[in-house]
Amino acid sequence: MFNLAIPEMLFGKVEIDDGPGYETVICAPDPGPVPTTGGLDLHVPSGLDAVEGADTVILAGSGSYTDPDPRILDTLRRADAEGKRIASICTGAFALAEAGLLDGRAATTYWAYRELLAARYPDVDLQGDVLFVQDGPLLTSSGYAAGIDLCLHIIRTDHGAAVANTVARLALVAPVRPGGQTQFTETPLPPERGVSFADTRAWAAARLDEPLTLTDLARHAGVSVRTLSRRFHAETGVSPLQWLLHQRVERARELLETTSLAMDRVARASGLGTADSLRHHVLRRTGLTPSAYRLSFGRPPGPLPEPVPGSARTPGVSRRPRRSGGR
Repeated sequence: MFNLAIPEMLFGKVEIDDGPGYETVICAPDPGPVPTTGGLDLHVPSGLDAVEGADTVILAGSGSYTDPDPRILDTLRRADAEGKRIASICTGAFALAEAGLLDGRAATTYWAYRELLAARYPDVDLQGDVLFVQDGPLLTSSGYAAGIDLCLHIIRTDHGAAVANTVARLALVAPVRPGGQTQFTETPLPPERGVSFADTRAWAAARLDEPLTLTDLARHAGVSVRTLSRRFHAETGVSPLQWLLHQRVERARELLETTSLAMDRVARASGLGTADSLRHHVLRRTGLTPSAYRLSFGRPPGPLPEPVPGSARTPGVSRRPRRSGGR
């Protein structure tokens, strides 16, 4: 049920020009009541013919992942032949692999089933401990919650960073995370004495243009630098400075997509410092220079004023064409 709820919730929150950014349809081989591992039945009104009108097909993981319905496999093969974007959440990757869609492609799945998928489908270029992988029009995500990251990635691809980040805020989930981030942490420790660094992350995200240090973050959290580093990694899977750099690069990408600010102003507003630093990090993250990235993904409404120091965002809108999605 969680596999289905994730895309339904996130795509349903996308609005473009005061209208829905996606039309979502849940379908199954046999319309009607569908049992779930949670002990409840779902009523699914649509059959697999709904996939014919979809731009994007998302396959949810299921309890019968090692024995996918042949009708689903045929539907996936037709969708692939028609050039549709196809994605899977969690163990849904097994059906993609069984359909032959992942042969020679990079993919991932939930870490507990990674060895099984590798043994059954040796032609799949199985990636290790990552959240999600995109190889052309095929996307696969790891465990349940990584489906959130995959869906936000799709939204960002279609409509830009500003829209994806708005959806993340509305859904009270983390902003877009890179697919290469780890599925889980080595030491998933509970917060000490109920302490969480969510407030500190929010505080830092509102001050990306400031020269924040580990000491600044630790002071805000009310802990030592050593405790901050250890607990922060346990909560997020990355170090505080890695997290901060990711947020700054994401901020820079959003500004490149939604504004006409000069490169040095984008660098300052995102906390990357200089245009050279901006170029280095954007090129490393996206494979494109900032100018090329803006040319490819930017839909600026016109020049905007210098962002207010300490502000986490600069107003902007995305003018990307609306897409419809189906599952």
